[in-house]
Amino acid sequence: MRIVETYSHQGAEEILHFHQPELWQEISDAVVRVDAESCRTKVSRERNRTGSMLYSPRDMNLAFKAELNSRGWDEQRVSFWVANDKALMQRIWRLPPDEQKRKIEERGLTPISTYNQTDYVKDRVAIEVQFGKYAFVAHDIFVKHMSFYTSEVIDLGIEILPMKELERQMSSGVPYFERDMLNLLRQNRAAPMVPIMLIGVAP
Repeated sequence: MRIVETYSHQGAEEILHFHQPELWQEISDAVVRVDAESCRTKVSRERNRTGSMLYSPRDMNLAFKAELNSRGWDEQRVSFWVANDKALMQRIWRLPPDEQKRKIEERGLTPISTYNQTDYVKDRVAIEVQFGKYAFVAHDIFVKHMSFYTSEVIDLGIEILPMKELERQMSSGVPYFERDMLNLLRQNRAAPMVPIMLIGVAP
């Protein structure tokens, strides 16, 4: 595959290129090594293109996973505790997990264990490869990357998305770079506070 476009929010591209250029090189190499044509394995059942061969999100995700894992990019989780008390949660969400749990119990509530997970993290950079449904991109950016950033696990998040030219050859409902770039532009750089880099890829 190839990188067609990038978009930098809150200076993410500058941070990556100037402070961790070796990571940018790894990401670029991983994208180039993904054989898109070997992932054209999904037989369409959609009206107007029944029987057409489409790019499989599952196969592309597996190909990216193999390339990124081989370069030391691995899954990571941030665990925390929650309860049904807005005022309490606003005060304790930055505390370490064991202190969150203790504060909830002191209030007489039942702590609920939960976590945020991101697929690839290395040297304070997180990557999500998103070939699923378009709604997942907002969750990645405003929940996953934000959680890791405010927990001081990462300095920036990267979202790898299909360009429209690739999305046209996939099942309906898949995100694409051009739309999600606009979604970030609409925030007028005010939100999210986490530096985000969008990478648009195509065969």
